[in-house]
Amino acid sequence: MTGKPDNTRRIQALDLLARLDPAAPPKVAANLDAMSDDFAEIVLGFAFADVVSRPGIDLKTREMLTVAALTAMATAPGQLEFHIRAAMNTGVTREEIVEIMLQMAVYAGVPACMNGVAAARQVFAAGEPGH
Repeated sequence: MTGKPDNTRRIQALDLLARLDPAAPPKVAANLDAMSDDFAEIVLGFAFADVVSRPGIDLKTREMLTVAALTAMATAPGQLEFHIRAAMNTGVTREEIVEIMLQMAVYAGVPACMNGVAAARQVFAAGEPGH
């Protein structure tokens, strides 16, 4: 352990995560807490309390960017599915997800796009979040 966890950052991060997917905080926190008692604060604190919560870009746009980045990476299918659902929970439409995938075909390549399509189809098949 690197020190006492900062519960304020942890709470802020989990609150923002709940806005993306109300069911996620307990599962994500438990998974990270199993590593060490400060892992969730460090990882989620950086991602959600320090970066995603910044006011310069709205949450919907951040989720669209995240979907594009994860699609381009093509190495994190679980996180891509989560963020497609989260994007839809922030107001991103199915049509916008399709457009993101097409954009990624141009800039990240067709194979990365196809991985994104597979993730999007999984989310779409489960029903559109937030609707």
